[in-house]
Amino acid sequence: MGAALLSLFIWVAGAVITVAHYFAVLFCTVVFFVFDKQRKIAHAQCFWWANAILGLNSYWEIDVAGLENIDYDKTYVMAANHQSLADIVVIYKTRMQFKWVAKESLFKVPFLGWSMALIKCIKLERGRFGSIKKVYREAARWLRKDMSVMFFPEGTRSDTDEMNKFQNGAFKLAIKEKKPVLPIAITGTREALPKGGWVFKNKVKGRITVLPPIDTAGFKPGDFARLRDTVFEKLEQASS
Repeated sequence: MGAALLSLFIWVAGAVITVAHYFAVLFCTVVFFVFDKQRKIAHAQCFWWANAILGLNSYWEIDVAGLENIDYDKTYVMAANHQSLADIVVIYKTRMQFKWVAKESLFKVPFLGWSMALIKCIKLERGRFGSIKKVYREAARWLRKDMSVMFFPEGTRSDTDEMNKFQNGAFKLAIKEKKPVLPIAITGTREALPKGGWVFKNKVKGRITVLPPIDTAGFKPGDFARLRDTVFEKLEQASS
């Protein structure tokens, strides 16, 4: 009974925080529309939102490491392994400016998805080749404007402790646009959200580790598989 009441409080309070976050993003979008075309101020509202969500849930304990590997004046192709929807919250702990590549269904989630649209995240319609090409064109435009882009190269969340095979697109893009890849390893978030119910039952200790960036200057267009495999190996070692 105690777990159910606490879980109910967490979900309700989390929803209230997410609604407040949406209105903060909307306010910043409208007020700074002319001066903030990249929506950096609106995006920054995600930092306090993530801190509030993580601080609210007594079942979650998240450690952050490797922030010294981030040069906040540089533009990256960010690549992270994917374990849970909670990864979205966790990655904001880096306090980086970036645009997500996110599946279309997330944009339909009330308040959360609306915020993503206002912040100008990149929408991916799965199963449509034309959409994939559009995603990479849009990602390239952001990179050329010195805005980092965040990818989950697995394409979807892994159902096991082993990572899914990485897709090639993010690594082709990094080489083409001559941007370093910033690997981000996430561990422990797989069980962060209850499966088959809404009651939190188990303590979850998660960790996000920002690894040293990989310079792509020495890679030719045909070397994307080598870059992909290098990032895969580094993330696999850091998340094991």
